[in-house]
Amino acid sequence: MGFARACSVALVGVEGVVVEVQADLEPGVAAFTLVGLPDKSLVESRDRVRAAVVNSGADWPQKKLTVGLSPASVPKSGSGFDLAVAAAVLAAAERIDPRQITDLVLIGELGLDGRVRPVRGVLPAVLAAAEAGYDQVVVPEQTAGEAALVPGVSVLGVRSLRQLIAILSDEPVPDEEPVEPGRPDPALAGLLVPGAGVGTGVAPMDRATGPDLADVAGQRAARTALEVAAAGGHHLLLSGPPGAGKTMLAERLPGILPPLGRQESLEVTAVHSVAGILPPGEPLVRAAPYCAPHHSATMQALVGGGHGLPRPGAVSLAHRGVLFLDEAPEFTGKALDALRQPLEAGHVVVARSGGVVRLPARFLLVLAANPCPCGRHTLVGAGCECPPSVVRRYQARLSGPLLDRVDLRIEVEPVSRADLLGPGVRGESSAEVAVRVREARERASARLADTGWTMNAEVPGHALRTRWTVAPGALAAAERDVERGLLTARGLDRVLRVAWTLADLAGRDRPEARDVAHALQLRTGIARGVPDLAGAPR
Repeated sequence: MGFARACSVALVGVEGVVVEVQADLEPGVAAFTLVGLPDKSLVESRDRVRAAVVNSGADWPQKKLTVGLSPASVPKSGSGFDLAVAAAVLAAAERIDPRQITDLVLIGELGLDGRVRPVRGVLPAVLAAAEAGYDQVVVPEQTAGEAALVPGVSVLGVRSLRQLIAILSDEPVPDEEPVEPGRPDPALAGLLVPGAGVGTGVAPMDRATGPDLADVAGQRAARTALEVAAAGGHHLLLSGPPGAGKTMLAERLPGILPPLGRQESLEVTAVHSVAGILPPGEPLVRAAPYCAPHHSATMQALVGGGHGLPRPGAVSLAHRGVLFLDEAPEFTGKALDALRQPLEAGHVVVARSGGVVRLPARFLLVLAANPCPCGRHTLVGAGCECPPSVVRRYQARLSGPLLDRVDLRIEVEPVSRADLLGPGVRGESSAEVAVRVREARERASARLADTGWTMNAEVPGHALRTRWTVAPGALAAAERDVERGLLTARGLDRVLRVAWTLADLAGRDRPEARDVAHALQLRTGIARGVPDLAGAPR
């Protein structure tokens, strides 16, 4: 009787669980049994592993073979267990030393010819292995760079099962025929899911060649709101007629956000790797993601879902970046109201038949809405034919609880002829605004250094009212709005957060009355006699 064990990782959402792959050989009729709550693709690994072992020059044991995946209570899916199953079987058959693979984590799919194909979710799998105390992993060669992002872990990238057998047996490592230059590598097909980023609107944003804020004509108030949103991580609502530039402004928001930190990059890369939208050759996402789903997207597409275990939705794919909902009133009410939990908590918990997963979802929400179905309600003499009842119903599609979580609400006015065609009129570029945003973020980070928060939007209201207080008398206007019922308790906390961001942008140690008044103006849209912060046109 032969017995051996290796390790692999089962992904539950973007979190991993180390799975012990046990192989047991007993005398009897040759059979291959796989137990441990596998899904259909994992059950099919029996045929893949058998063919890969034989085509790699090793003998398949003609005995009763049982492979167990422990813990058996955790659902296991995908083809990433193939390499660990093959290694455990070969060790049980004494083709390789069982002691060599006992504490080795193996992740990868096997082709029938023995080649090791990459799979999605390598980064979160290696992170889970490192947290469990494992320091050696074997992954497909194409994803070795992604696995190497985890510190303290020794990564071995292999192209075939033959190479792995030779390495574990101290034999000469055979050379695998490389892919000819210019020809596509079919093994990379496992990394990208066709259409995975289409339904959720994920789009890469190149800071050097992407949209520039200098292209926006006029819109000084909206540019100010964009800068404040980027500096403090505040949610934003842009309301105005069609053609005013709402989408144009939202597309330029990622360009003024600071680059992601190391931990933030790992979080974003892990989500994109699991979702199958991580571009090959770019193992680490360094720029804030931008996600703009179509208004026909379902609630599952926004928050996550699917058959079996839920998969990341748009709120998770926009983690640490921007989620832009254009034509927000056209989204279904269920889809919009499902955003309430992630807006407050920074994560989303999704329950499906296959289990419950917790997905990260700390994003900056930007909503764009027309004032009415035809979009001309706020324009004088534009001929809006929408009845008042239709206008009210259209605007009520954005529920009060959702809007109460939005810090900045801006009326985007139509661009005037002078702003659009005037000679020499040009707003600040994204690079200039990004400098101020970065400096404001640095001030906030220094103030919050001994806490778990990094941006003003993350600080709870209780801490703002007790630990970091504003200037004496600065809250007088906000207190009056609370007494009149114009501002909720949550709204007051969000006004304080915006006031702190305004103070950071202005370089002040704490908010003054003008900062609170400006925050109220940005939230309510009621003029408070406060000038905009955005740079004047040049």
